[in-house]
Amino acid sequence: MPNKADIRARASSLRDTFEAAGALPVETTILQPAEVLLDLYGEDIRARAYVTSDALRGEQMLRPDFTVPVVQMHMEHGAEPARYTYSGEVFRRQEDTVTRDNEYIQVGFEVFDRSNAAASDAEVFSLIRDALGDCGLVASTGDIGILTAAVKGLNTTDRRKRALLRHIWRPRRFRALLDRYSGRSPAPASRTELLKQTSPMEHRFPDIGMRSQDEVAQRIEALREDAEAAPISAREVELIDALLNVRETLPYALEHIRDLAVDMPAITEAMFRLQERIEALAARGVDVDNLGFEASYGRTSMEYYDGFVFGFSAPGRPDLPAIATGGRYDALTRVLGQGREIPAVGGVIRPGLLLSVEGGA
Repeated sequence: MPNKADIRARASSLRDTFEAAGALPVETTILQPAEVLLDLYGEDIRARAYVTSDALRGEQMLRPDFTVPVVQMHMEHGAEPARYTYSGEVFRRQEDTVTRDNEYIQVGFEVFDRSNAAASDAEVFSLIRDALGDCGLVASTGDIGILTAAVKGLNTTDRRKRALLRHIWRPRRFRALLDRYSGRSPAPASRTELLKQTSPMEHRFPDIGMRSQDEVAQRIEALREDAEAAPISAREVELIDALLNVRETLPYALEHIRDLAVDMPAITEAMFRLQERIEALAARGVDVDNLGFEASYGRTSMEYYDGFVFGFSAPGRPDLPAIATGGRYDALTRVLGQGREIPAVGGVIRPGLLLSVEGGA
């Protein structure tokens, strides 16, 4: 593995590249308020981050990522359009600490610009690609927005749509919900037994954690309403499966998704955004004819991505995570901007991994 001095030197060089492209260098604190991330992602984030408690500041989290604090900074003080770059340590819990570091350096480039989303996507992708140099990395792309649009267009209840959307980044949970909502698999036995009880308004439930009797009753009623909802049709599930199985080079992927849009009109707008992005990438010299696209790509990354996603990986090195990743996160700016929003896209490089690949390690 490269030593820390070499990693920091490479990080500085990458940041210089992004500054030369018009990015303003910014810093964020290593300790971040845990409340923001917990509100965004729920308690699941605890399994992936290091959390501590401060008597004055409350729960704090070692910085798991730069994007959230950079978005907060921009939404509070930033002018528009804006480009930022940064470098520093991030901290993530890993199941395998032998091959995956739980502390490593990231260097990033972020664009906040309302003028042309496709052009911004292409700018970030091509700049990251050029910064990586010619070390044989393979690029992959996807678009979370297409799957999101497909879910929003399902003929089912709003409650079920919200549940599916919440678990897009958890493929196993998403599949389990889709199978249950379509009748492919039964509801859990514990839920079935619970719904056999009398009306929740006539029953006193045991106190569970911090939930009040009314909250428990409301939850039971919601489960009852869900049990009475009509199943999602087999045809709609087949179309979702077909979408998730799209794995082609960009031009063929676009044709496949265009065909699916005939039966899934909800994805039409997202399909046109993909088309515009392909054109913008080609205009920046990206070989789109040989650039891979997977409709399911990016579903296990940070949950703020809601559109274009990409990554660069080393072929033949399954032991290494992606050397660089990125994507679009428009919705995150709306959440952190308290009603204000701006289209935004960015990407990060791990200089330690890049040095390992370049050195043949």
